[in-house]
Amino acid sequence: MKHLFAFLFVSSAAFADTTGELLSRWVALDAPLGHEHFATDRLVASLPGWERDDNGNLLRRVGSGELRRVVACGLDGHGYVVSQIRDDGYLRLHRIGRGPRHPLWDQAHEGQQVRILGQTGPLVGVTGVANGHFASQHRHETSVVTADHLWLDVGAESGEEVASIGIRLLDPVVRHLPPWSYADEVAGPGTGARVGCAAVAAASQGEVASGETIFLMTTQHHFGWVGLGGAVARLGRVDEVTIVGDGEGSRRNELVHIDSQRRLGPVFHRAGVESLRWLAPAVADAGTLVERMTVAEADALLAAVADSAGLRADSSSAWLGAPAPAPLRSMDAGSGDEKEVASLLKRLTETSAVTGHEPPVQRIVVDAMPSWARAAAQVDELGNTWVEMGPDSPDGKTDVFIAHMDEVGYDIESIAPSGIVALRRRGGTVASAWEGQPAKLQLESGDELAGVFLTRDSAEQKRPEQMGAWFGMDAAELETRGVRLGLGVTGYKEGHRIGAHRFTARSLDDRAGTTALLMALNRIDPSTLDRRVIFAWSVQEEGGLVGAGALAERFGAETRQVFSVDTFVSSDTPLESPHFAYAPLGAGPVLRAIENSSLAPPAERERVLALASSAGIPLQLGLTQGGTDGTMFTFWGAANAGLSWPGRYSHSPAEVLDLRDLAGLHQLIRLLAESSLD
Repeated sequence: MKHLFAFLFVSSAAFADTTGELLSRWVALDAPLGHEHFATDRLVASLPGWERDDNGNLLRRVGSGELRRVVACGLDGHGYVVSQIRDDGYLRLHRIGRGPRHPLWDQAHEGQQVRILGQTGPLVGVTGVANGHFASQHRHETSVVTADHLWLDVGAESGEEVASIGIRLLDPVVRHLPPWSYADEVAGPGTGARVGCAAVAAASQGEVASGETIFLMTTQHHFGWVGLGGAVARLGRVDEVTIVGDGEGSRRNELVHIDSQRRLGPVFHRAGVESLRWLAPAVADAGTLVERMTVAEADALLAAVADSAGLRADSSSAWLGAPAPAPLRSMDAGSGDEKEVASLLKRLTETSAVTGHEPPVQRIVVDAMPSWARAAAQVDELGNTWVEMGPDSPDGKTDVFIAHMDEVGYDIESIAPSGIVALRRRGGTVASAWEGQPAKLQLESGDELAGVFLTRDSAEQKRPEQMGAWFGMDAAELETRGVRLGLGVTGYKEGHRIGAHRFTARSLDDRAGTTALLMALNRIDPSTLDRRVIFAWSVQEEGGLVGAGALAERFGAETRQVFSVDTFVSSDTPLESPHFAYAPLGAGPVLRAIENSSLAPPAERERVLALASSAGIPLQLGLTQGGTDGTMFTFWGAANAGLSWPGRYSHSPAEVLDLRDLAGLHQLIRLLAESSLD
């Protein structure tokens, strides 16, 4: 094979961000094994000169002459299919084929958003995980998660509802991730193979020096290159074959005998090929959801592909972007109130605010207040924000409603010279659901740096002992970008409607409480109140009720009743025992009567239950684990009652609630604020 190392292509060295964005779109394509049409339908429509063969492969012929070359990549990625639809609306999953060999592949899908690729368009669902607040019940569950442990929640309450939203048995399921690039790297599942296909597509734009080159993006390469075999078997005589394989720990460019290809050997032999060139790019964390590759390595791979394709030395080409995956199917059923709740909730949950770093959410809170409340809003030195309304009570007492603005996550404990960041847990994160996922670092400027949470190469137990992150830069570069110890790190977040009435996002605890408090505030006429009421949004709840402690020092002695507006961690999942904390989603908000460190006085429970009943608001009563901001007020003599909604998969990226419950909650908050104590 002639080597044309002088091949010219549009180098990305000066345009690393742009090239990274282009390549990340290839990585993000939906093309699970055996279902590559989700990608090829879009690729064949957007890439001139490419056509589809009988095996579903994409093919482009360039040049002419007796010498015939094949340059091929594998387009398909690993995925699951729906293997069972249960009467309770939950689905079970099974791998397509063997799947990757990385020991944490299945575990990296637990507690995450996924895409269900149905015929009517992709839908978001989540895979369940044990509630973070129930860690004590799960302390003996130390085994690494397998596919048999995965439960898929699509927001349905029955098998019939699953069918009604267009999900069927054997529909493919893949991790829901955006195109992910940062610094000069690209990350995602199967990055090496997908960048290989991007290189094949880019090289196909060049001019072949002599002979004909057949460029192939093949199907089912994870079944042993089935699509490639079918294509070569129908091409007749072939002189040279180059395969761009999966990413490996080090770069590979070597000739291999066809006997090493097992079942493909006879196909190549019949075509007249006795050896083939195998190319593989160097990647880190191969076989994970954050398999990552530098742009420089991608450029080197493109040069090798162009050389194997026989392109002219003076030929030029450029990286091409892949088309965006099919848009998610909209789920916007429900009342107008539910839609309003979902809109504000999405804005809040998609904003990062690890405990101690709440200003981005605090700005949204103030902006969402009615004008009279914005004018009256106060903020202390910690960032706690509150609005006082109504006349002074005759007895000098006040009712306080409080939600918190922060979320669980991590902050930076140390930075190695290489740039690897060691993380400290802030709040009760479900560490196994963060390991090996996209990461975002909150800068003090308000900007964010993208990166990845690092993952273990091997694992004998579920939970990692230490969490780390990587942002594609060494310590000196991070410092120039404003990175310092103590900054917050969280995951990539999206808020989505699922099913008819449900919503999923990271940080529903406690952006849902924040939303309910804001919705109530916007419906209150302060002139109608007969006593002093305070609506407060606290900071650092997940860091030990720090903000609430400061608010209690300020208002606790004069507080009659504090209502903590926070999640009720429900056992309404198949991963939990229903012997306590059982509050079904969709059955109404919850009066959080007893928790780890506080309880609502019986008389207050009865008052709240009676008010809700008189207003026709369904209200559940329950006991759960965890503590709330209101606990800090109890030491000053205030009664504490938790106003909640039932939530699943607490402190994980897969939290789920029912919008009907949250709509009922903000109505209940308003009712309690406006009710007379006479």
